[in-house]
Formats: sequence, C-alpha cells, structure tokens
Amino acid sequence: MHYLYTIFPMLQNKIYQNFFIEIIKTFLVIVFGLSIIALTVRAVNFLDLIVDSGYPVSTYFKYSFLNLFGIAPKFIPLAFLLALVIFILKHIEDSEFVILWTSGIKKIQLVNLLFFTSITVLLFYIILSAFLTPIALNKSRQLLSKDQLNSFLPTIRTQQFSDSFKGFTFIVEKKINNEIKNIFLHDTGKNLKNLSPNISNDLNTTIVAEKGIVKERKMFLFNGQIISSKRSNEETEILKFEQLNIDLSDLVTTTIKEPKLQETSTIKLLSCVLSRENNLKICKDDINKEIFPILIRRVVLPFYIPVITLVCSFLLLKNQRIYSNKISIFIFGFLILLLTELLIRYTGLNFILRISYLIMPFCLSLLFYFFLNHKFSKESKIL
Repeated sequence: MHYLYTIFPMLQNKIYQNFFIEIIKTFLVIVFGLSIIALTVRAVNFLDLIVDSGYPVSTYFKYSFLNLFGIAPKFIPLAFLLALVIFILKHIEDSEFVILWTSGIKKIQLVNLLFFTSITVLLFYIILSAFLTPIALNKSRQLLSKDQLNSFLPTIRTQQFSDSFKGFTFIVEKKINNEIKNIFLHDTGKNLKNLSPNISNDLNTTIVAEKGIVKERKMFLFNGQIISSKRSNEETEILKFEQLNIDLSDLVTTTIKEPKLQETSTIKLLSCVLSRENNLKICKDDINKEIFPILIRRVVLPFYIPVITLVCSFLLLKNQRIYSNKISIFIFGFLILLLTELLIRYTGLNFILRISYLIMPFCLSLLFYFFLNHKFSKESKIL
C-alpha cells in the first residue's frame, strides 16, 4: 500500500481514500447484483441437467456457481459506468465537490483519482476475464463429462418423447412415483444390444412393456416384448418377456462435454494465433476469426473502462452543455459500451477493424483527458 501512496500521493489524503473505497464498493454491489439476477434466470435453464439428463443436484449447483464467473465479466463495464455516475451526481447534489474546489483541490486531480480507480477495475477485469473465467467455465464443463447418470426417474415425462440420451428415445403413458405404465423404448446407439442374441452393429432395438419400476439407474419392465431389427434389411426378431431388468448406467447424455472456445484458456488461444503449426484440437483452419473476438473481449475490452471514466468526468464541467448534461453523458457512455460490444464480434473478420479496436481506447483516453484538462484550465482562469 505504501508503494501505491508513493506513486499516487493523492491517496495519502483521507478524502481520496474514501472516494476510492466508495466507488469500488458501489461497483462491486452493482456487479454482484446484476450477476445474481442473470444467474437466477440462467439457473432455470440449467434445471435441464437434472430433468433431461439425470445429473445429481450437487452437479447442478456446482455448475451454476461456476457459471457465475462467466456472467460477472459481462456486467463490469456497465456496472462501473453506473457506479461512477452515481458517485459523481451524489457528491454534486450534496455540494461536497464545491468544498474541494474552494479548498484548492483542482478538478483534474479528482479526474486523476477516477482514472486510477478505473485502472484498478481494469486489472480486476483482465484477471477475471482472461484467467479466472476460462478456468471456472472449463471446470464446469469437466463436471458434466465426469458425472454420469444419477437417476433415470427425473428424465421421464409422461406422454412426451425424450431424446436426452444418445441413440436412446423413450416415452411412457403414466408415471406414479417410480412406477410407469405403457412404456416404449427405442435404441439405435447399441445401449441395449446385450438384450438381443444378434450382436450386429447394424441393429435397432425396441422394447414395449405394460408397466415397470424405475430404481436409480435401473429399470424393471413387466409383460412386454423386445423387437430387434436390422437397418439394412427387414429382418426382425421378437422376444416376449414377463420381467426384464435393464441397466441404464452406460447411457450417455446429449449434453456438450467438450470445452468450447469460450471455456479454453487464454494461453491456449494465444498459442493458436501465434503458432500456425500448433497441434491443439481447437486450432483448425480459419479458426482465427473465432479466436480473435474472444481474445479481444478478454484482454482489450477492459481498456475501454478508462474511456468510460473520462466520459463520466464531463459531469464535473461547470457549464451544463450538451456534452456535460448528465443524461447525455450516461447515454454517450452507454453507446460506447454498446458499440464496443457490437463491433467485437466482427474483429475476427476484418484486420483494419481489429487494429482500430486495439488502438481506439488509448486514442479516446488521450483525447478526452486533454479536452477535460483544457476545459478545467479555462474554468480556473475565469474564476
């Protein structure tokens, strides 16, 4: 902390320390609040892991929690914009800034403090988006690949076909607790090949039964028949049974288990871009158009945080013109965030757009900072 004070003497002032803490607290509260709301909405969709795929409840909660790391970075720019606007407007309305100006504090010094705060948020943003988020999302994907079917019962919905498992479709007419009636099972993925004397790979197995009982990963069927047929011809075998025990432990869900690009580490993505002879699975032909937007979102997008800070600093200007009006400034800051979000998906397609996206935050920061410094200097001369 002493090192920071040496670089930024302003932080030795108790008032500046309080301002810094206030902004960070407001920012974290907004990020956490927005993230929890978004996670709550998405967690409803995650219920399919239990209902459709039969994963245990513990996997559902772990998967939902790890996805919080993927949601939070998306709200950081907006949350910081809101935190700064709230902070500045609050202190302007309470006339607290007037006390600072009359005590000899220059407005550009406050801008420097806000800029330092934005750098802190920028570093937090990069660490989260470039390192922690890919690790957490990759971990969540590993959960789905390791955990197997916990119980077949939650996946059963009456009078509705279910194809949540690869090569396995089923439907039941009624379900009362763990008892089912009028069952239809159709297997094209060799999940039930041990039920037929024919071990051919070109085999479809259909089972119909009057009733059954489901216990965890096993199904006990009564009074039915097994219909085995080859896809290449019309040869069919029918076996009747009074009781049939089926082990469903080997069923594989259709849930995606391979990590997506968004769940791949930043280092691996960089190695794909920098080394054309990389043997990683993700390094396919023309993959750069997908990798560049992801890398730019993780590493470059955070540098627009200082730009938003300087835009909000226009609120400190004395003359309330169009560029210093609080509504106009918030709309302008929001439009910057919106444009950066819209343009980022095209950075993988156009080299000029990619380079422009890289240098734009630095150009805008310099432009806005010198403009503010010039305006504050004119205000001080008038006074």
